[in-house]
Order: sequence, then C-alpha cells, then structure tokens
Amino acid sequence: MAYRVAGIDVHKKMAMVVVMDVEAMNEPPVRRRFGTLPSDLQQLASWLEEQAVEEAGMESTAQYWKPVWYELEDRMTGHLAQAFSNRAPRGRKNDFRDAERLVRRLVAEELMLSFVPGPEQRGWRTMTRMRVQLARDRGRVHNQVEALLEEMRIKLSSVITDIFGSSGQRILQALADGKTDPQHLADLGDDRLKCTEEQLRDALTGRVTSVQQKVLKLHLQRLQLIDEQIADLNQMIADALKPHEEAVIRLAEMPGFGVDSAQQFIAEVGPEAKTFPSARNLTSWCGTNPGSDESAEENHHGRSAKGNKYVRRILTEVTQATVKAKGSHFQQVFRRLLPRLGYNQALWATVNRVNRVAWKILHDKVRFQEQSPQRDPKADRRRTEVLKRALRKLGYNALLIPINPAPANA
Repeated sequence: MAYRVAGIDVHKKMAMVVVMDVEAMNEPPVRRRFGTLPSDLQQLASWLEEQAVEEAGMESTAQYWKPVWYELEDRMTGHLAQAFSNRAPRGRKNDFRDAERLVRRLVAEELMLSFVPGPEQRGWRTMTRMRVQLARDRGRVHNQVEALLEEMRIKLSSVITDIFGSSGQRILQALADGKTDPQHLADLGDDRLKCTEEQLRDALTGRVTSVQQKVLKLHLQRLQLIDEQIADLNQMIADALKPHEEAVIRLAEMPGFGVDSAQQFIAEVGPEAKTFPSARNLTSWCGTNPGSDESAEENHHGRSAKGNKYVRRILTEVTQATVKAKGSHFQQVFRRLLPRLGYNQALWATVNRVNRVAWKILHDKVRFQEQSPQRDPKADRRRTEVLKRALRKLGYNALLIPINPAPANA
C-alpha cells in the first residue's frame, strides 16, 4: 500500500495542500486549496483521510498553524517545520511549490522540526506564560505609580523599599481617597519601616491635584485586579500540576529554582522531559549549548542558537540567583570560569550546566545533592522552610528530607 504524505502551506485565511506518494515522488502531486474557518478545517481533515494520508508537515508560520495542527493531531502524525528550513530560492516562491518542497524535505529529513506538546502540557504553558505576563504588567504599574508620585513631589520610594508593600499600599490608597495631610499619611506607616517618622512625613509632603488622585486610584484598581488574577493563576497551575507535584518539589529543591520557576520549567519541557532523550538534546532545543560554525576544522564562533525563549529566560533568572548563593556548586563553577570567559560567557556556560542538571532531575527522577563543602547549613535550613511554606500554600505535600543531613553539633 502506498505511503502518502501531505504538505500544508498555512496562511491566515487559506491553506495550500499537496499530497504525494513517498514511493513515487516524481509523479505530479494532488493539489487543493482550503480555507481556515472551522468548517473548512473539518473538510481538510476529511479530505486527507480520503487520500489515505498518514503524515502531514506544515510550516510554523506565526500562530496560524495552530488551528490546522489541532484539527489533525488526533488523525495523523504531524510535523511542524521551522519556516527557515523550508525557504525557497529567491524569486521562485509559490504556495503550492512551498508545500511540495515541504514534503520532499520532510521525507529526506532535511527540515528543522519544532516540538509541539500535547493538549495537557499546552494548557500548562498557557497558564504559566500568562502569569509571567501579568507579573510584567505589575512591574509596569509599579513604574507608572512611581513616576506619578514624582509628579506629585512625593518621594515615597526614597524612604520605603517597596511602595506596593503593606505600608505603601495603605499610604497610596489614602492619597487616592483625597487625604494629603503628611502627618496622617505618615501614621499609616508600619513601625518596622527603616525610615524615621520625620523622614516619612517629609517624603509625603507634596502637591497633589485632583487629576493625579483619580489617575492614582485607577492604577491601584488595576493593581488589585492583576494581583487577583495572579492568585487565581497560581491556584490553577497548582491544581493542574498536582499529579506531578513530586517533580515540582524535586526541581524546586535545586539552588536558584523555586516553586514558581519549577512550574514554568516543567510546563515547557514536561514533568519527565521524555521528549529529550539526553541532556544534550534539551540544551540544543533550549539554545543554551555552544553553537558550531566549523569550516576547515576551525570553529569560527560558538554563538548559541535562539532556542526556546521561555526556557532561556527561566534558566537565566535561576542561574543569576544560584551564582549568588554562598558556597553553592554553581557559584564555584561560575567563579572558575569568570576570569577566562568574562561575566556574560561565564554566566551562559553556567546556564548550560544548570539546564543539564535540571534535565537529570526530571528525566531520571533523582534529587539534587549539593556537592560543595562550603554550604552554610543554616542557610540551607532557612531555604527549606521557605520552600515548605510555598509548597503548602499551593496545596502540595511538602515533605523535604535532606539526602545528606548536616551532622548535629556535639
């Protein structure tokens, strides 16, 4: 029986489809044009089944490939190719020829294919990526409020570390409600503030207009909405990853990681990283391993590929935290590489090391074991308690047992 493969050149409003027989690649392909509305995609799926198509390849063009992929994923084997690997010679681009070339290069294994997770993992990604976006929105609101306070000639951020802390929010809410008396505003500050009452009162002596009060009130309402949405997402993510809480806990134990970053990493690569048979495969997909541009046995540069931007951001943040952890293994690695490579390259080499260890923890279901003898046992115990509280808050069974507990003092 003939083995047939389809190539689909996807656009926003249409999809050009060709079907070719692998055993007869020189014969003219079957061509057909479809729309991309839900009814059109159902017709596309039915037509491909009538053509006895077993595999389908398409380009990852913006987000328009997703409806086509989701319609076909349960019916046949799909391959999502990076558009760069299927580009046409200059001046010879044609939609049906693009689809035909896609099939030929897919059969010849010349395409760079993308990893598309299953529906469950795609849901995790949607939630974790939205949470990251909301955190960025919260940062923008913070900057806008601080700029507005400067216009009011109120220097609250000069005497309070976090203007969105408990004291800061009480003061901001009072300002938004029209209360401008510096003494009254200063009385809303907590006793634990590092600044004196006189400094706080002086910082709150400004000139506030009615327009500025109304704008501040809008900012605070937006902040409250963002905080509520982040709290909802935190619970949704915790519930969705509840079956994989052991993987979350194991990864969160690793220096630099926390519950939030562990959830994000698992949402991107999976709870067991099954798609990546080796750490090298994962680092190549993420774009953290050194690149290769070899000619005449000489590598002209080692720039890393772009990779998955979400995982790269997570790993960069985690590594920047772990290289600051006193006595950690990754801090020692970073300091050893720093004189020879410089800060950026040493940090990126450490990111690659962190990525490999994270793959080991998920893929082989092992726990992180600190190898450095310079770790402070008190700091480890403090971090363990913080991690336990964060896990219990999300409803996880937070049972953390040290692999090599520090010996008790005599």
